[in-house]
Parts: sequence; C-alpha cells; structure tokens
Amino acid sequence: MSRFLNVLRSWLVMVSIIAMGNTLQSFRDHTFLYEKLYTGKPNLVNGLQARTFGIWTLLSSVIRCLCAIDIHNKTLYHITLWTFLLALGHFLSELFVYGTAAPTIGVLAPLMVASFSILGMLFGLRYLEVEPVSRQKKRN
Repeated sequence: MSRFLNVLRSWLVMVSIIAMGNTLQSFRDHTFLYEKLYTGKPNLVNGLQARTFGIWTLLSSVIRCLCAIDIHNKTLYHITLWTFLLALGHFLSELFVYGTAAPTIGVLAPLMVASFSILGMLFGLRYLEVEPVSRQKKRN
C-alpha cells in the first residue's frame, strides 16, 4: 500500500475519533453548538437540533472509520469523500447563506478539516486506482 494511503487512513481515523467526541458533546450539552458553531443565531439551537447534528456527525464518523479500515473499497471511499463535501457545504451555507455561523475558530476548524480531507481524498484517488493493478501483478 502506498505511503500516502497509510497517511490518509490515519487522518480518517483521527477525524473519526474527533467526530465521535463531538457526537457525545451534542447529546451531553447542546449549548456548545451555539457557543462554538452557530454563534450567529444562537436562539435557533435547541436540544433536538443538537441531537440531530450529533447523529449526523456519528454517521459521518462511522463511515470515515470504515473507510480507514477498508480504504481500497471504492464505493466506501467515494461515500466518505461525500461526507466531507456535505460537511463543507453545510458549514459554508451556515456561514454565508443563513448567517447562523460567524467566522470563528469553531466554524473555521471544520471548514479546514473538510477542505483538507477533500483534497487528500481526491489526491488519494490516484493511488487507489493504481494499487489494485500492482496487487494483481504480484499475485501472478
């Protein structure tokens, strides 16, 4: 396996673990959402919205962890890439369209993680396409 895919796998595990922590926080105390993320319109954040955000984050976390485990599964790889695209779209729309988020570290951090992850996964597609061919040659 290429060194880059190993680094990408480690990155996915790290992002997945952090997302699990955010999930727990969403269920434990919903105030962190309007204190850190949705500072533009904190009155719109309630417990139901926090738990929904937590489930969405947990689902993304599980998908990313599974991709790290089986990074050569192209379908799972593409679904994982979509989790980052959706997260980027969500946070950008909350920042620029709906105004519920302000450009603070609480929003900029997930924007940077999603952006770097998208770039890394797009770059990793090149290695993903090459790997199965080289594996097949080794078997013959």
